[in-house]
Amino acid sequence: MASDSGQDRGKVVTRFAPSPTGYLHLGGARTALFNWLFARHHGGKALLRIEDTDLKRSTQDAIDKIIEGLDWLGLDYDEPPVFQSQRADRHREVALQLLEAGHAYKCFATPDELEAMRTEQRANRQPLRYDGRWRDRDPAEAPAGTPFVVRLKTPIEGETVIDDAVQGKVRVANAELDDYVLLRADGTPTYMLAVVVDDHDMGCTHIIRGDDHLNNAFRQLPIIKAMDSIEGGWPEPVYAHVPLIHGQDGAKLSKRHGAVGVEAYRDELGVLPEALFNYLIRLGWGHGDKEEFTRDEAVALFDIDAVGKSPSRFDLKKLLNLNAHHIREADDTRLAQLVAPEIECAVDLDLLARAMPVIKVRAKDTHELAAGAAFLFKQRPFDLDAKAAALMDDESRQRLTLVSQRLAAENDWTMEALEATTKALAEELQLGLGKLAQPLRAALTGTTTSPGIFDVLVLLGREESLARIDAQAA
Repeated sequence: MASDSGQDRGKVVTRFAPSPTGYLHLGGARTALFNWLFARHHGGKALLRIEDTDLKRSTQDAIDKIIEGLDWLGLDYDEPPVFQSQRADRHREVALQLLEAGHAYKCFATPDELEAMRTEQRANRQPLRYDGRWRDRDPAEAPAGTPFVVRLKTPIEGETVIDDAVQGKVRVANAELDDYVLLRADGTPTYMLAVVVDDHDMGCTHIIRGDDHLNNAFRQLPIIKAMDSIEGGWPEPVYAHVPLIHGQDGAKLSKRHGAVGVEAYRDELGVLPEALFNYLIRLGWGHGDKEEFTRDEAVALFDIDAVGKSPSRFDLKKLLNLNAHHIREADDTRLAQLVAPEIECAVDLDLLARAMPVIKVRAKDTHELAAGAAFLFKQRPFDLDAKAAALMDDESRQRLTLVSQRLAAENDWTMEALEATTKALAEELQLGLGKLAQPLRAALTGTTTSPGIFDVLVLLGREESLARIDAQAA
């Protein structure tokens, strides 16, 4: 990527830049979503950068899971991903430009010297920061061949001010910033340098990220200002630092709160991507009292100025309630294809899709959908669960025999006709409808919970329904 690429500053360009040392967690997914929505809302570009410079901890599996998770959420990107590890030469090039222009310098301090410096600072209860001992020294003072790092010469007077799009105006005294390392002794660039160079080269106009990176912005801006003074064309991006997500107890979200990868919400909790998409929008952003958003609505309404300054709280119950809403709104054929692999026996996809309207009204997740539909594909003879079996006494079997005889004589196998026939039998026997419906449900499904019993009869069809009833009546 050339150093002047993507510099059409009239167009919004955002980036999501995960580190592939683990899964795509909720916080990362929300950051990705906010960046994507902001770019789409403003007709700009959304870009993806994989920050894989930690080669010991970055794994291909993590990269694959991050990209898979983003794709599952429906976040598409306008260019192929940029891999930070492949751009080390470009990062070194900028560091050497800064060194040559006097905005950076060689530091020959040894590890032992630096540790002694920190020990003294601890003893004096001073902040642990580099003391600038090589900032103004002549590199010729170091013995030939002595290893060195390249440090940024940060401003030491005045203050740096960031007008953050979420946090507002934030000030830091420059004296609090130390001359941090740009290039290590082995010539490898540091994260702080790589991020700034990549953001510039990718043409990023807005940096939307967690507020745990706010301090980094004050360390990164001096690089931008220095490079702008050297070659021009290094504008400061708009920063937007979004508060982190907390658990219900107010503590930072962790594994004990359910801080797992987005694939776990899909695979273990049975959450639809549009439900997680919708839920993540509402973690820190809002549009009045509106809770449910389609993708198009989210793009039309989202803007960064409505993101709050306070941490949001993750609520699994609320996510699952929202998931239930999206399940009810989802296409039945899609749901059938989604849950079919969870049903252990052979599945008729057409029947499963036809059953979805009556099954999905009770389900909060895809696992409940699969469990609720499993009765359709049971092979006779099948066992009844404990509660269903408890209903099957001699009296219930006698009633099933009567039900079977009446239903077998029914020519119109529709819900209305079947309900009328069954109710008429219950009245003849001077029974409440439930006294027939409960054993009938047990015989047809093997359980005591299911969609409406007449829905079940229609879905199973005449032949299968009568065969299941007779098998239990015998």
